[in-house]
Amino acid sequence: MARLVLLSEGYTGRTFDIKVEQTTVGRTSDNAIEIPDGSVSSHHGEFLLRGQEVLFRDLGSTNGSWLGNDKISEVTLKHGQVLRLGQIEMRFESEPPAGKAGAKHSTHTAVIPGGINREQLSNPGTSGPGKTSEFKKKSNNSTTVFLIVIGVVVVLLIGLMAMLVMK
Repeated sequence: MARLVLLSEGYTGRTFDIKVEQTTVGRTSDNAIEIPDGSVSSHHGEFLLRGQEVLFRDLGSTNGSWLGNDKISEVTLKHGQVLRLGQIEMRFESEPPAGKAGAKHSTHTAVIPGGINREQLSNPGTSGPGKTSEFKKKSNNSTTVFLIVIGVVVVLLIGLMAMLVMK
């Protein structure tokens, strides 16, 4: 049976079995595998059973899906590979194929620190010495529009009050 073992701090050791033909993963509770982390998209990806193989498909996530240092959109997973969704890392584990019953599986779970610090948030594009971040700063257009509307309303209210006082 195929399963995922979460490796990132705060989720270490949580496991999810992949038993059905399609298993969705994402931040929201309507996914079969819910990972409530801000770097994981609400509907990040899906695992598809194809006979003895498990295929992972990214569903257009914001922060991407990674296998090692390679950004992926679709991949057939192999035992022991580490898949990263946003900042959350997970190891894929599967039963050995028939005829390889003597194959040994690693049972060691490593703790991999997750998250980013304030410095990395204020300096987009840095995630440590010599590294670049794959996370992109989102625009604040809605906040700017909201502040302009509030400013206009305040000016109108002050003008209205001034007219009432003058009468």
